[in-house]
Amino acid sequence: MRETHVASFLEREAPDFLLLQEIKCEAHQFPALAFSALGYEAVVVGQKSYNGVAILHRAPVEVLHTKLPGMGDDDTHARFVEIRAAGLVIGNLYLPNGNSGGDAGYDYKLRWMAALRAHAAAMMQDETDFILAGDYNVCPTDEDFAPRALSAGDALVRPETRAAFNALLYTGLTEAVRALHPREKLYTFWDYQAGAWDRNSGLRIDHALLSPRLAERLVSVTIHKDERAKGQPSDHVPVTVELQP
Repeated sequence: MRETHVASFLEREAPDFLLLQEIKCEAHQFPALAFSALGYEAVVVGQKSYNGVAILHRAPVEVLHTKLPGMGDDDTHARFVEIRAAGLVIGNLYLPNGNSGGDAGYDYKLRWMAALRAHAAAMMQDETDFILAGDYNVCPTDEDFAPRALSAGDALVRPETRAAFNALLYTGLTEAVRALHPREKLYTFWDYQAGAWDRNSGLRIDHALLSPRLAERLVSVTIHKDERAKGQPSDHVPVTVELQP
């Protein structure tokens, strides 16, 4: 997380909510005061040196979950936070990458995705209006990564990964970017290595999934690619989802 870049984005775009992933700090280390000065409060689920998610918000919120429902007590990673605000539920997630830890690491990714699907299905059953957004660490199709950017065995594109992502969509969710830009080559991540940014060798791994009534309110999706060209940038860029009131 780059505090100055986040602050600049808040001042320029003034989103109602900003979802941050991989903040890599504990809650007490999060620069909440800096964002409070800009009119934003923070819900933070942090972890020392790794993972971590946060939601910046202007309106009052109710915190529903600080851990993905369905994951056991052995899941100590800070990867999920969910709030209720403005008549909808907002889930912010940092899905496991799956490329480290061997078979156990990849199994954890699939278990996490299965739990996310079950949670989405339960909210669908309750007719909740919700959005599940963040770093999914999934390229759903071959159109979602630059040629040769990933190997066929990478956990972001393995058949089991894509099947799990499709199962999530099959609960009735709409993937915001592809709803409005079904065939464009769009990326949200460029690695720091091997000149990926200069070669536009990117990945589209940051997604926003909308429940049916929210999908009907979808107005626009903007991938803020220019953020990657700034000094000391994040390797991810913001994705803005605009909904009708």
